[in-house]
Order: sequence, then structure tokens, then C-alpha cells
Amino acid sequence: MIKRNPHFSSLLPNYLFEEIGLRKKAYLERHPEKHLLDLGLGDTTLPLSPVVVRSIQEFAEKMGKKESYKGYGPTSGSVELKRGISERFYAGIVSAEEIFISDGAKCDIGRLQLLFGDDVTVALQDPVYPVYLDGSLLQGVAPQNIFRLPCTPENQFFPDLSLAKGVDVLYFCSPNNPTGAAATHEQLQELVSFAKKEGTLIIFDAAYSCFIQDINLPKSIFEIPGAEEVAIEVNSFSKFAGFTGVRLGWTVVPKELRYPGGESIYQDWIRATDIVFNGPSNLSEAAGKAVLSEEGFKACKEQVATYQKALHEFERLREIPSYTLFAGTNAPYAWIRVEGKSSWDLFDELLNECQIVSVPGAGFGSAGEGFVRLSAFAGVEVVRQACDALLDYASESIIQS
Repeated sequence: MIKRNPHFSSLLPNYLFEEIGLRKKAYLERHPEKHLLDLGLGDTTLPLSPVVVRSIQEFAEKMGKKESYKGYGPTSGSVELKRGISERFYAGIVSAEEIFISDGAKCDIGRLQLLFGDDVTVALQDPVYPVYLDGSLLQGVAPQNIFRLPCTPENQFFPDLSLAKGVDVLYFCSPNNPTGAAATHEQLQELVSFAKKEGTLIIFDAAYSCFIQDINLPKSIFEIPGAEEVAIEVNSFSKFAGFTGVRLGWTVVPKELRYPGGESIYQDWIRATDIVFNGPSNLSEAAGKAVLSEEGFKACKEQVATYQKALHEFERLREIPSYTLFAGTNAPYAWIRVEGKSSWDLFDELLNECQIVSVPGAGFGSAGEGFVRLSAFAGVEVVRQACDALLDYASESIIQS
């Protein structure tokens, strides 16, 4: 009889966002007359740009004709698309051969874990997106071999790397989800130097790099000299182009990367993806090529600017004395701390009193306790309504007290 993968027992019963969905559903069942303002979104809400839509339509037409039908493509993706990503996102510092097209950054993070097996030590930011932790546990990494690196206002959201001394793999997300903190050149240089000294492989998640507005901040770890010797980078069209439903991303695996024994990580990645992945969707790749066109790239940057406009609305929440707001211009999230309240208590308060859906910071790690994440992906009008509701609720609470 088949046996369950024993590592499922290491996971929480519900994934964070599944638990939020259950609580939303329960609330609406109790209050069907209420309308929720969903600021828990990690999903984009603006429609695809016209040039992308045209590209999908044209490619779909070709797929319906025998003479232009196309089946499997290269496992690592279209050479044209890889060259475009190299030029658009890396200014040529990463070669097209080192770019592997995928169906999304999250999917590739799961596949990357095939490279390591279960006999590894892992470090990750706390708070951070749950996939690095859950994926490692499911991979079979022992909980005692996973080290959390607190990222708090007190350390400017950059971890004490000495806590990761000697680890094999270090996951780092910049801009961070959920805190929104984007690492500086100096911080990433410290990270690269640490990895070289300790023999650590960095998995660098740059999925939110398109939101970095400060020209002095790096958008890729490969802007740091020597990073090609210690880092793999994942990125995606999901947030930049609204491809959360189209599914298209990429991973950069430099040829210089080696295991301690000298074996090529690059070659192992080719072999691993050949086994478990048949390459990205041809339709998604056609859409991705449209994004890289002049018209498409301009349209996507305008969409990012629209989300940034919604983010600015959160600045109004600084008027609430009990709130400490961490929100800038380099990520689509506001990270809010309320002293004396747990994350889930604050989630319930915002839901029941203001009809606002948030994401409890504790769901991203223990260092997120006392925080909630609010998303600008909801759009300017929804964020504005939510801020109005929060300000009104705070005002009434002060009057009553």
C-alpha cells in the first residue's frame, strides 16, 4: 500500500492564503450583505496590455492551422525570448544561455530544490514568502536544519548573516515579500561576500524587482561583482506584465556555479529540468515576446506606475497614532505594525470592523508577528476606500476611549 510522504506532517494544515480564504468565506456567510475591500491580494488586477492580447490572439490563430502549428519547444525556452530578457533586464551582463524560461518563479523555486536533496542546511529571511520554508520541509530538510534570519525595523530589514554561518543554501527575496524592503548595493555585496566565504549558494528571488523606483538600488544580484560564482536568480513576468494567469518566468543559472566537489550546477539544472519540465507554453512565450517589445515594455511600466500610485495612498495611515507604517516606492505592499496586537487579532479586527482583508504578518514567519501586509494590487480606488475606513475606525476608537 502506498505510504504518504512523511514530510507533509512538517507542514501547517493550511497554506497561509488558503487560511485567509477560509476566514473570508466564513465572514461573508455570516454577513452576506457586506462588501469586502480585499487588500490581501498578491495577485495583479489590471488587464493585459493590448499588444500582449494581440500577440496571444495571433499565436492562437497560428496554432489552429496545420502549416503553422507548433508543438514542444526547447525545454529551456525560446532563444529569442532569452535574448530579449538578457537585454531588457540585465543589459547583457547575463548571457541568454544562462537564462531558463519557465512557468513562473514559484514553480522554479520548487524545481531548484531538486538540486540539493534533503541533506542540506537552509537559511531564509523572516518574515518571507512561505514557499522557501514549505518547499524545503517537503523536500525533506530537517526543521532543525532550517535557520530563520529575522528582518525587522531594528535591523533595517536586512538580516544578521552570522546566523547563517556555514549553511548550504540561503534564500533571499528583494524587494522582500512581505516587508517591501529592497536591499542596497552594499547589502548585496555583503551577502555575496558572505556566500563566497561560507561556501553558500544564494537563491535570489527578484520577482518584485520591477517595483524598484530608486535608481540607486540594484534590481538583480548579478549587478554585484562575483555574484555569478555564488547565486541563482529567479524572476517572473507575473507582477511586471500581469502574467499571474498567463504563467511565464525565468531562472538565471550562471555557468560558473559549482558544487564543492567541482561539479557544474548549470549542467545539473539542464538535466533536472529535462526530466521534470517540458518547457514553457508556446502561447505564454509569444505573450512574453510582446512584453519585451517597445510598446509592450512601455505599457507594463505604466501598469507598475498605477500600482505605485495606489501604494502612495497608504501614506495617509501615518495619521493613525497606533500604526507604524513601512511603505515606500520599491514594492507593492504596505507593512504595518500595531503594538500590543497579534497579527491574526489585527486581521480579525480589520475584517470585522472595517471589512478589510489583510495578510497576517505572522504567516510569513515569527518576526512578522504584530504586523499585517496590505496590498496595492487592489487598485487606487479600493485602497483609497480602505484607508478612509481605517481612518474613520481609528477616529471613532479614539473618541470612544
